Amino acid sequence: MRLLQRPSPWRTLFAGAFPPDPSGWPEPLTPLSDALTALGPEPSLAEAKAWQPTLVAALARLELPASRIAELLSDHNDWLYRRAIEEALAEMRLQGWGEPPVTFCVLTLGSGARHESLLGPDQDNAMILDAYPDARHTEIDGYFQQLGERFTSRLDAAGIPLCRGQVMARWPLWRKRLEEWGRQLEIWTAERRVKRVQQATILLDFFPVYGEAGLAEALRDKALELVPRAGLFLDEMATLLEESPPLLERFGRLVVDDQAPHERAFDLKRRGLLPLVNATRLLAWCHGCRSVDSHGRLAELVGREGLEAAQAQALQGVLSRCQALLLRAQRESLAQGRAADGWIDMARLDEAERLLLRHDLGRVRALIKLARAAARQGRRQA
Repeated sequence: MRLLQRPSPWRTLFAGAFPPDPSGWPEPLTPLSDALTALGPEPSLAEAKAWQPTLVAALARLELPASRIAELLSDHNDWLYRRAIEEALAEMRLQGWGEPPVTFCVLTLGSGARHESLLGPDQDNAMILDAYPDARHTEIDGYFQQLGERFTSRLDAAGIPLCRGQVMARWPLWRKRLEEWGRQLEIWTAERRVKRVQQATILLDFFPVYGEAGLAEALRDKALELVPRAGLFLDEMATLLEESPPLLERFGRLVVDDQAPHERAFDLKRRGLLPLVNATRLLAWCHGCRSVDSHGRLAELVGREGLEAAQAQALQGVLSRCQALLLRAQRESLAQGRAADGWIDMARLDEAERLLLRHDLGRVRALIKLARAAARQGRRQA
C-alpha cells in the first residue's frame, strides 16, 4: 500500500531561477510553457502573484492532482517570499542599514508551511534570530523589525494580504532569538489556557522559507521535546477541535449555511478541510511526528502506530478530494469576480460528489475522535 509521496520533479519548478526558460520543453508541457511565456521573463512581485490562476489552469490542463497543484502554488508563494525578502534586504543596504547583523531564518506558518495553500492565502510568518548579547537588542532587533515590515509590506502590495491576526515577523511576538522561542514554547505548552494554545498551534506548522534552515530545525527539536509530553496542552488542543466540527446533521446530511455569500453554499474549508488538518496535526504531535505537511504526517503516523495504513491512505484521499473541490470552487469564484474563499456551491455538485463528501466528512469525524483519545492518553501519561 503506497502512502508516501515520492519526491516529484515538479517541486523543482520554483526552486531555482524563476521564471524558467520553457523553450525546448516537450510538447506535453505546452500548457505550462505557454503560461510561462505569457508571464514574461522579469515579472514584478504583483505580476507574478496575479499569474497564479493562469498557473493553476495550466497545471489542471496537465491533469495534475489538486494536492500537487497546492504544493506548487505554495512553492510559488515561497518564491514570492524569497523575492520580497531579497528586495527588502537590497533596499536596506542602499539606505545604509548594512548586512544582517546575525544569522536569521524567516518561517512561513499554516497552510503555506504545510505546502497546502490554494488560491487567495494571506500572510502568516515568523522569524528566528541567532543568539546575540542583550546589550545589542535595540540595534539588532531594530534591523529585523525593519526587514519584517518591509518584506511583509511588499507581499501585501503584491496581493498576499497582511494577516488580520498580526501573525507576522513585523511584530515582536513573532520575531525572537532561538532561545527566546524555546522559552516561549515552554510557556505556551505548560498549561491549557486557550489563547496560548491557539498561538502555539499557529507556530507548530512552520517551514524555513529564507535564511538559515538550521535555526528552524533546532526549534522543531525543541517543540518535539516539549509538545508530546504536554498533556494539558494537548487536551486543550483536542477541545479546540470542537469549535469547527465537520458540518453534518445527525443523519449525515450536509448543512448549508444561511449566512453564506451565495445560495446553497457550504463552508468546506472551515467545516471540512481545517478539521481534518487540525486533527491530523494533533494526532501527529501526540506521536512525536516531525513531518509538517498533512500527507506526510498521515504517512508518518503509520510508522509510529498512530494509524493503520488503510486509515492513513483513506484520509489522504479525503484531503485530496477536499482540496480538489475547493480549488475548483475558487477558480469559479475568481472567474465570476468573487473572492477565492472556502465556500463551495452545493448546487454545483452532482449526487455522487455529495455522497462522497458526506462519507469523507464522516471519516474526518472519526479522525477527530481518535485524535482526542490520543490527547487524553497523553494527558494521563504527562
